[in-house]
Formats: sequence, C-alpha cells, structure tokens
Amino acid sequence: MADREIAICNPDDLAAVADLVNAAYRGAGGDAGWTSEVGLVDGQRTTAAALQEELATSDAISILVLREAKQLLACVRLERAAGIRGQPICHIGMLAVRPAAQDRGLGGIMLRRAEADGMNRGAQAARITVVSVRESLIAWYERQGYRRTGATEPFPYEGTRFGTPLRPDLRFVVLEKPLGPIPCATLPAI
Repeated sequence: MADREIAICNPDDLAAVADLVNAAYRGAGGDAGWTSEVGLVDGQRTTAAALQEELATSDAISILVLREAKQLLACVRLERAAGIRGQPICHIGMLAVRPAAQDRGLGGIMLRRAEADGMNRGAQAARITVVSVRESLIAWYERQGYRRTGATEPFPYEGTRFGTPLRPDLRFVVLEKPLGPIPCATLPAI
C-alpha cells in the first residue's frame, strides 16, 4: 500500500508506541485485541520512559513502527543476542497491532520485517517468548514457522515493570525459527 511505511522508531514516537502496546496487550485505552493478556497480567505493559531507557542503554535494541496514512498501527522490538550455542540470533518481542487494525495481516508484515532485519544483521535464527497459557498466540507463531524449543523462562513475578501477574502459573515458552535465504517461489514477481 502506497501510504504504508515501516521505519525505525524515533524518540518522538515512544509515547505513541507505549499507548499502542498497552492497548494491544492490556486493552488500555480501548478494547483488547485477540493477542491481549487481559486476565493474565494487569497494569501497563510498558511506558515511554521504559522504552527510552532501553533504547538509550543498548545499541542492540531497536523498535520498528508501521504507519498507514501517518497513523501508528503496529510495532515490534528487535534485540541482537547470542543463542544457546553462541550463534547470533534476533530476539523479537513487543509485536503489537492496534486492536482496531487487527485481522489485516499487519502482525505478519511486522514479523517478517523483523526477521529480515535480524537476518540482515547476521542473525541465524529468530527467537520469541510467549506467555505459556496463550495457546492461540503460540499456534499463530507456529503457523509463521516458529517451533517450540522445549525451553521455558520464568515470568518476572518479582517486579511490576511489565505489569502485575494475576495468575501464579505464568512462564514463557521459547520458540525459534531459523533464518536464511528466502526461497525464490515466495518472492513477488517483478
């Protein structure tokens, strides 16, 4: 679409990105989307100040934003990291689409862009962590080519940086997808 653009988030975008993420994850400021954590975690998912601190303290982190007709509709966070065997990976997180704009394929567009950016930065795999009880979201990532690694990570119960957990059984499931050349059959015709 001609009026759609994906760009690296700049400091002026951070308040709008935080609002978007909170709406998508927690229903803040409107109805929650299908990927929400309503009933699992309460409070804000993030703040502009937290995002600013993250970006200021690490050159391995970036946030991509998608605008359509200048309206912020989606975002995704990327972080360069090392895998279990020391290989370069791209950790993808904070994938969020404004609830009113969901079911238009924007999440998939942002995920593929994040994977491409990770691969361009030398990542051999993309890693995502998803709250274990969000089976429909895990299934969506599996349809995008991600596979469960068998590993889990603890949920951060000790702080409220990502909100207040409402259940005692939360943990993160680790999913990974190898990154490599895009098969010619999936490239658009010129």
